[in-house]
Amino acid sequence: MHAGQRSGCYGIHYEPYQPIDRVALYSSGCESIPQRFLIAMTSSSPLLLLSLILAWSAPAFLLARAGAGDQGLKHIHLYMHETFAGPNATAIVTVPSPLGANATFGVVGVLDDELRDGPDPKSSSLVGRYQGIFAGAGLVSPPGMQSAINFVFTAGEHSGSTLAMLGPVLSFTGAIERSVVGGTGAFRMARGYCVMMAAGNPTPDSIVYEVDLFVKMDYA
Repeated sequence: MHAGQRSGCYGIHYEPYQPIDRVALYSSGCESIPQRFLIAMTSSSPLLLLSLILAWSAPAFLLARAGAGDQGLKHIHLYMHETFAGPNATAIVTVPSPLGANATFGVVGVLDDELRDGPDPKSSSLVGRYQGIFAGAGLVSPPGMQSAINFVFTAGEHSGSTLAMLGPVLSFTGAIERSVVGGTGAFRMARGYCVMMAAGNPTPDSIVYEVDLFVKMDYA
């Protein structure tokens, strides 16, 4: 454990808030997913690729109380685990595009991914769900994939609380940033943003995302 970290419930590490270098984050984001994987997914099933892309909206958890001078901002760090193929898929397309199999405009899908305290599904603990819907709403570049996501906490200190996130996916590679627009329970009136990056290399039917969420609690 690094200096300044504290071990929380379910083994989640509570870290002091540190601002993200967005320039470095965005410039290095596409390196974590091989181009051949994206090409293969697009060729075999562009709709499954859309499910993957939408997962880049989401962020990691449990709360570290922010340090002095950050105006109450909380940093939440976690991992989202998504399965996009097979009988246990957690991200599926429910309505294909009326424009054809290779089109994304008009696609609608749903997500019910796992939120865990680590990248390894075998050694990490389940702390919540990453649930939401997405739709292809752009005819031209940027992609214009719109999403509405809820972080539903089912274990730990914030069990029963939720965070709501809205926003578009403006790139198919690199980091995705979206707005936190509210919450319930411990997160009432929450506002902030989320940055998500792929963690390691995907398998043929699954992928893991490292999530960083920065939240300001207005009611405190």
